[in-house]
Formats: sequence, C-alpha cells, structure tokens
Amino acid sequence: MTKPYSPDSELHPDPHPAPAPRSWMDSLRVYAEPTSLRMLALGFSAGLPLLLVLGTLSFWLREAGVNRATIGYLSWVGLVYAFKWAWSPLVDRLPLPWLTRRLGRRRSWLLFSQALIAAGLLGMAFFDPRQALQPLVWCALAVAFGSATQDIALDAYRIESADADRQAALAATYQTGYRLAMIWAGAGALWIAARVQGQAQGYAADAWSVAYAAMAASMLVGALTVLLSPEPTPPSMAKARNLREWLESTLVDPFADFIGRYRWHALLLLALIGVYRISDVVMGVMANSFYVDMGYTKDEVAAVSKIFGLIMTLVGGFVGGSMAIRWGVMRVLMLGAVLSASTNILFAWLATRGHDFTGLIWVISADNLAGGIASAAFIAYLSSLTNVRYSATQYALFSSMMMLAPKWIAGFSGVFVDRFGYEAFFHTTALLGLPVLVLIVFAARVKARGA
Repeated sequence: MTKPYSPDSELHPDPHPAPAPRSWMDSLRVYAEPTSLRMLALGFSAGLPLLLVLGTLSFWLREAGVNRATIGYLSWVGLVYAFKWAWSPLVDRLPLPWLTRRLGRRRSWLLFSQALIAAGLLGMAFFDPRQALQPLVWCALAVAFGSATQDIALDAYRIESADADRQAALAATYQTGYRLAMIWAGAGALWIAARVQGQAQGYAADAWSVAYAAMAASMLVGALTVLLSPEPTPPSMAKARNLREWLESTLVDPFADFIGRYRWHALLLLALIGVYRISDVVMGVMANSFYVDMGYTKDEVAAVSKIFGLIMTLVGGFVGGSMAIRWGVMRVLMLGAVLSASTNILFAWLATRGHDFTGLIWVISADNLAGGIASAAFIAYLSSLTNVRYSATQYALFSSMMMLAPKWIAGFSGVFVDRFGYEAFFHTTALLGLPVLVLIVFAARVKARGA
C-alpha cells in the first residue's frame, strides 16, 4: 500500500529517504491518462452549479434591482454545501433502487445528483426574481443540494480511482475542469444572456432564462461521462450483520476513524480546513455586484473571464498540481494561501479605478492563477487525510468544514459593503487570510513531531 502523504519530510529528514523526485516530464505525463481525462469532465460537472446559485445569480439579482443586503443573505444558499457531511454516509453506503444495480454505487449517485441539478436549473430559468424571488430561491436550494450530493459521490469516485501518488494529478485535472465550468457558468452565462438581450437596454428576464436553460443542458457533459466511465473497485469491508452494525459502520466509524488517527491534531486540521479558502469565498459573494456597480457590462466581464481567466485557470491548476507532486503539498498549500489573500488587495485597488477594463483584465487573471494553484494543492491535501474505506464521508466532512464559516460570514458581505464600501471590504477579506498562514505552520510542525 502506498504510504500516505505526510508533511514530516518537508521539515525533518526521513531516516528512510523517499525516491528522488520525478522529472517534470514524468509529473506531467500523468495528465494524459484516461483517469485524469475523466476527472477533467467530471470536474466540469461539479463546478458548473456553484456559480449559478452564487456568483452568476448575484449578477442576475443585482441587475434585476435586488439590493446588496438581500443578495448577501441569499448567499446562505451555499450553506447547503457546509452540511453535506450529514447525508454523506448515506451516499457512501446506501444503494439507489434500480440505478445502483446497473451502474454501481458511485456512478448511480453521480447520475442521480446530476439529474437533480439539471432539473433545478431549469426551474430557475422559469422564474423572474422581480416577480417570483422565493420560488427561484427554492430551485436554487435544489441545485445546491444536488450539487453537494454530486460532490460527495465524486470525491469518493476520485479517491478510489487511483493510488495516493496520482491524487495530486487527479486533483489538478478535476480542479481544471471545475474552474472551466465556473468560467462557463460565469462568463458563458453572461455571454449567452448578452447575446439574447442584444441591443436592448436595462434588465431582460428572458435573456437570463435562456442562459440558465443552457446551463441545465451543459450538465449532459457529466452525465455522459458517468455513463461511459467504469465503476471503481470498492474497498473491501465486512458486511453488517444487523441494523445496529450498519448504522455504526455508516454513521460512526468514518468520524471515529479520523479522530482515532489524528487524535487532538484533528481539531487543528479541521480548523485549517475551515478557514483555508475564507478570503476567496467571502470576497466572491460581492464580486459580481461589484462589477455591476462599477459599470462593467455582461460582455466585458464574460470576455475577461473567458479569455484571461481561462488561461490563468489552466496554468494555475496544472502548475499547482505539478508543484505538489514535485515539492510536496504543504509547501504549495502555503503558497496558495498567500496568493489567494494577496489577490483580494488587487480588487481593492480596482475599486479605486472606477470602470477600468485593463485593470479588470489584470486583476481577474491574477485571481484565477492564485485560485488554480491554491485549489489544486488543497484538494490533494484533503485527499491525503482520508481513509479510502470511508472516502465519501470523510472528504464530505472536510469540504463541508471548508464552507461553513466562510459562507456564514459571507452572508453579511452586502451589509458591510453598504456601510464601508468596496475598497474596505476587499482589504478586510485579504486580512481574513492571515490566520490561515499561522494554521498551516502549526499543522506542519505538529505533524512533524509525530502528533
């Protein structure tokens, strides 16, 4: 069995040295393997819904005249992701009628969740927030629930599809697909809405309806990939003899295993996981409202994200994954945290420029590059903490912790901007990243002492 990643070797010599680092060519060749290519497409399916219930939705709502405070509070739809650990044991163990017998445990849940996402997006396409905000929010909640469920099944599918040596590469291709989908769900949705609206001025509900219907159709990428992919070999487990044993193995053992392996160090790890992406998450809720208020058009935001954002996302994802393979995840985790917080300062600078299209290009490019590096390292780090026997449940716990505090704080972002302005808001979100750096240092040191 491959030895799990540990940051010990990054801080203290190992009495049994590991093999020499792979060459850059060896590190990059793994991206052409079929498993990596599948994760690219499935990453696209995972990344598509997130912006459609958060960032792109906030652009739509702001253009429709919804106030910033309401937009901030509606970002709490994203809290669904923070509680996916609650039903992750069911996704990990419970078969779906008819589907599981034909597709297997992981693929059946993937297909089910993708169908729910597509249905929710179609529902959103039918409602105008000016006339029916509440039904639109309910559809957004259905999309978020389906998306969180897909994440649970997909994280387990990824972890079970390759050994530990390839997890960083799978994380990079997954993240690249994820970021491409976010560009399509952001820039693509704005571009479609702008094309449908044409030369008409102001708000056009029909334009957004067409855009969201197109996003629902885009979920076919994930569904076709699931149908054409093999089911990973599940880890061997003892069969439960009764309901009590099944409940214990499903609901208790995954969490007991994590605490048993890391003891008090588990609290430190969960704290790090809980705040690692806080700068990006809190800032992201107001980003699209910022673009609207600064006078950027849908076409301008779409063009910058589609061209420069795409390039920097690809570069960030692949460079982050390759650096993690070559130099270790912990070092790249620190680099990603520094870059993620720093790019928020660039948004504060942009807030002083008014409508500056060139500045928008540079800021979005830097933000996507930082996000690609940070996300690739973070996904690989979370994967290294899981036990393959409980991959879906444990990874869901980690990724839920990642969203809980940031999403709760982000709900007040509209109120903060109304009172202090965008420049102060972006500087504050950058400062939120400072505790992350301290926690990374402590996590590495405690791990090095053998805790």
